[in-house]
Amino acid sequence: MSFRSKILTGLAATALSAVAFSSAFAGEIKPYEQGAFEAAQKAGDAIVVDITASWCPTCRAQKPIIQALTTSSDLEPVTVFEVNFDDQKDVVRALGANMQSTLIAFNGETETGRSVGDTKPQSIENLFKSTLSAKP
Repeated sequence: MSFRSKILTGLAATALSAVAFSSAFAGEIKPYEQGAFEAAQKAGDAIVVDITASWCPTCRAQKPIIQALTTSSDLEPVTVFEVNFDDQKDVVRALGANMQSTLIAFNGETETGRSVGDTKPQSIENLFKSTLSAKP
């Protein structure tokens, strides 16, 4: 193996390691399931519930912000549970939400904040960061 090949192989391995390392700390977006949500709460996980609707323009504006935050290296892993506003009315009611585009943050079982209709990246990021706060 030539010196150049060794360098390129080393660089490729380093890049793959960096991707693997960053994805190990990346958040996750998944459909809301009661059991998974309760397990995440009991485990003390950082959670954001996204009450969304496919027809909602505010929800569409929130989506890329939420996706970017779940992959941000500045934040610890945050699990985003997406609740379908139209199909999961029981969950919407149980969470005390009145409309789509509602984001509810939790640190384990403790609600740390909520917003409705917010499309400002900084305030949504602050909501995500609230999930990392220490428990009382």
